[in-house]
Formats: sequence, C-alpha cells, structure tokens
Amino acid sequence: MKILITGANGFVGRNLTASLENIRDGKDRARVLNGVRDPRELTIVSCGADSGRKALEDACRDCSFVFHLAGVNRPKETGEFMEGNCRTTERLLHTLEAYHNSCPVMLASSIQASLAGPYQGSEYGKSKRAAEQLLYSHAERTGAEAYIYRFPNVFGKWCRPNYNSAVATFCHNIARDLPVRIDSRDTELELLYIDDLVDAMLGALNGRVCRCEYDGLVRRPREDGRFCFVPGTYRKTLGEIVRLLEGFCRQPETIVMPEMEPGSFEKKLYATYLSYLPPDRMHAPLRMHTDSRGSFTEVMRTAKCGQFSVNISKPGITRGQHWHHTKWEFFVVVSGHGLIRQRKIGSDGQGKPYPAVEFEVSGECMEMVYMLPGHAHTIINLSDSEDLITLMWANEPFEAERADTYNEPV
Repeated sequence: MKILITGANGFVGRNLTASLENIRDGKDRARVLNGVRDPRELTIVSCGADSGRKALEDACRDCSFVFHLAGVNRPKETGEFMEGNCRTTERLLHTLEAYHNSCPVMLASSIQASLAGPYQGSEYGKSKRAAEQLLYSHAERTGAEAYIYRFPNVFGKWCRPNYNSAVATFCHNIARDLPVRIDSRDTELELLYIDDLVDAMLGALNGRVCRCEYDGLVRRPREDGRFCFVPGTYRKTLGEIVRLLEGFCRQPETIVMPEMEPGSFEKKLYATYLSYLPPDRMHAPLRMHTDSRGSFTEVMRTAKCGQFSVNISKPGITRGQHWHHTKWEFFVVVSGHGLIRQRKIGSDGQGKPYPAVEFEVSGECMEMVYMLPGHAHTIINLSDSEDLITLMWANEPFEAERADTYNEPV
C-alpha cells in the first residue's frame, strides 16, 4: 500500500505520518490495515509545496490512498486562499486522473466551508468549499471514494502556537507564565483531539467512516451523507479551557493531580499542555521531610484516588507504629531489605493481644503489602548498611486536622 500525504509537515500531517510510520515499522501492532499483510509493504510519500511536479506525478501514478491535508489558512494576501486551497486540490486531482488512478481521497476541509453563521463571507471558507466541489466532481467522473472532513478546532501536541489554534496558544503561554488574551470567556468552541482525528483517518484507510450532512453549522449523521466526521468532539468555552490550564500549571506546587476520566476532555487537554512545557518546567522539586531516621516525601495527591509517597528508612530504623480507623495503605519495598509487622488493635476474648503478622520484604522480589484499617503497623529496615526505600499509597491524602492516625506499638 502506497499512501500519499500532502501537507505532511503540518500539525495534522505530522501526527498522521508518525502514526503510519509506527505501523510500517512494526511499533504499533494494535492497528491492521486492510490489504497489508506485512507492515513493511506500507510506503508513505509526502508531497509539499516545494516537492515539484515530478514528485507529485510519481506519487499519484500508483498511490493507494491520498490524505490531502495541504492548505493555506494564514496568507499574506487574500488571493492566496484560492491558490493554496483550491488550485492545489485541482492539480492533485488532475494528476490522479491523468494516471487513471481512482484511489480514495481524503480532504481536510473546515467548518468554515459551511459559510454559515460567523463564517459568512469567509474567504478561507470559500476556498475550502471550492476544494470540496472539485473532489465531488472528481469522484463522479472517476468513481473514487471521497472522504471530506470539515474540521472544527483541532488541538493536541505539535500544534503551532500563536497561529490558528487558541488551545495551542493558551498552552504555550500559560506554560511560560505569559499572559493570555480572551475577548470573551463565554465564547464556545467545538474541539477535536488530534489522536481521535488520526484514529478516524486510519479508519478511513479501511473504509470505516462516519458520514453526515450539514444544515448550516449543524452536523446531522446520515449513512449516505456526503461528508465525514469524527465522533466525540467537545464543546468548551474559552474560560473553561483557561481555568483548566491554569490548574494544570499549579500542579507542581499543589502536587494535586486533577481528576480526569478516561476519554475526557480534561485528560486530552492535560496531555496537550504537557507537550508545550519548556525544559525548565519539565522537572519540579518535591518537599522532602528529613530527619535522622531518613525521609518521607509526598509525590502526588489526587481528589479521589489517594496519595503517593516515598519513604526512605536508614539502616536499623523502625517507622510507623500507628493505626488508622478508615484509612488504608499499600506498601511496596523497591530497594533494600525490611520487615513489615501488623497487629489487630484490641484483644481476643481471653484478654490476650492479637498476634502480629509479619512480612519479610525486599526490592529483589517486590510485592504489595496491605496496611489494614484497625491494625497497628510498622516497617523495619533489617539492613546494617543499606537504606530501605518504600513506595507508599494511601487511599486519602494526609490532613493534619483529620489525620486518622493514632500512635500504637506493634
């Protein structure tokens, strides 16, 4: 299979190319392309504005699928819209027809091509709409499958800030403590995450697309629709986006990881924000509580999934000697040699203390030991020379005023 990508150096093109290369190189084994028995049979060809006529002809002669992503959205002159979006499409389709190549063509259009609402009179929208009509005509003449996507606001890694994406600009600026400008915090955007878009584009390679029609700006799914769309977009206001990003920016100080459900906008926005961090923000110091026994360092807190910490005990040191009513913990020794002891609080029916339970633990054979509610527990470094390093998880963050921690020797 030979895939032609125009605009491969752009935001969408870079992400699509990287995913296709992972498939070709055998790094992504979860995705299978119809008709490709060996991923090494996959050929990816990029054509840009500077590739030249011969390169386009060589690619169009025998390509199996075209992702036409090239376009112009920030020209110096208005007339460049038609040249960059319509004429380039015309040249591509003319070349395919010259070689009698009726392979499927995916066109990256824009919601502005609707020329409805705020996009009435948009020169960019007009040029994209003209490109759509060219592809429709090509499909009618040749029988080629036409996949036309009217993209909303696409966000994700590698998008250029201060260009045509508010999310990219906000991420870039907030990650650098630069001001962000918002004319109206209530302005709502329809947002599409780049990985969701790439998944849909790879699905198109296998003929799996979601189709629709447009009633102005309103998308209406239809199996026989002329357009394609990516399910699972998000509608968020500029104010909501900035509020979330400002919270992400404070995370190194608060060490609180925001709640992010699987597939949520928050999860995808946080991944996007992280991709814009400059080198000096790619690391953050942690607060180590150190004394003669060793150190205790809280690494991360979450709203609903507890607290992660690292405990370092010096040789021969015993830590713990307390119990909790409701809080529970998991201990994992990652380095050193130690002993974990637990004893149920109180006594049996004969007035005898409950016996202690012991677990010898080592970084050489890691295991998770549960610290049970209502049980006094302790961890002892059995080594005479090595530190004992333990990863600790508690189901709730420590709060001094509600500590639920009570001293008790095991």
